[in-house]
Amino acid sequence: MDRTATVRRTTGETDITVTLVLDGGGRTAVATGVPFFDHMLDAFGRHGLMDLRVEATGDLAVDAHHTVEDVGISIGTAIAEALGQRTGIRRFGEAMIPMDEALVLAAVDISGRGQLHWAVDLPIEIIGTFDTTLAKEFLIALATNAGLTLHVRSLAGDNAHHIIEAAFKSVGRALAQAVSLDPRVSGVPSTKGSL
Repeated sequence: MDRTATVRRTTGETDITVTLVLDGGGRTAVATGVPFFDHMLDAFGRHGLMDLRVEATGDLAVDAHHTVEDVGISIGTAIAEALGQRTGIRRFGEAMIPMDEALVLAAVDISGRGQLHWAVDLPIEIIGTFDTTLAKEFLIALATNAGLTLHVRSLAGDNAHHIIEAAFKSVGRALAQAVSLDPRVSGVPSTKGSL
């Protein structure tokens, strides 16, 4: 089963191409024009064990919001396409990741009902050119377009860089569990028969 997808999204604000291999080895090549965001996407792909290529240009002269959100939309769409009918997947995944003083929990259900539940105590500041409020915006777009029920909770942390990095790593790791194939699962793991 080849679980890959390429998504191209072009708007008046952004031009984005995402290529995703769900059953990859964590190889990434990311260029969004927002260096801290690139670092977070690298962590997401690497710890999610997916091969992820992102090429994005956006209206960064305004700010990074449109670029970050549209990359989330594109990656979420690629995940949904790569999952196909969702047969044989584990469906659920969870991870708790420390990053120095920060500790973040992520739990994923590939439910088909895209939603983010965000309980992260995060200082509002700028890291490089990245507004910390954009971490949540990225994950809203990702969860909505991938059809994930996603919970992210910070359990400890003071440093915004550490908290966000732990969040991206934990979401990647939880997603890797949820999309993995389980030979014991027959069909779609749902009493409804569809996700």
